[in-house]
Amino acid sequence: MEIVCSHCKTINRVPTERILDGPACGACKQPILPPEPVELTAANFDTVITRSGLPVVIDFWAPWCGPCRAMAPMYADAAKQLHGRAVLAKLDTEAHPNIAARFGIRSIPTLAIFKAGQEVAREAGARPAAEIVRWVSQSL
Repeated sequence: MEIVCSHCKTINRVPTERILDGPACGACKQPILPPEPVELTAANFDTVITRSGLPVVIDFWAPWCGPCRAMAPMYADAAKQLHGRAVLAKLDTEAHPNIAARFGIRSIPTLAIFKAGQEVAREAGARPAAEIVRWVSQSL
């Protein structure tokens, strides 16, 4: 399975059975899948959603959004619970409005699940960690 390193964006091949063993990136030697959300930017967005062998769950958010800030610790908790089953990531819609517009993000926070670059599910609104984990598990 291919996994994009969250630190240097190198694409690594990892045997599926080793995903939970904490594999390190072949280029930067950092853990490939940290148990916290990955920050997405215009530079890495397409690579992460299209080349990841795991589903990618994106929290479209903005720093000025109260519900987004309130959900951030719950999203981080969900990332720990889903570690090895999905990559949880965040995209600041204020810093990257073109990406938000490309996917028709009209309210934040919005969560979207991508598999092989294709959006497969979407939910708008802040959610507690247990609900995020349940929704992602049901959508996979």
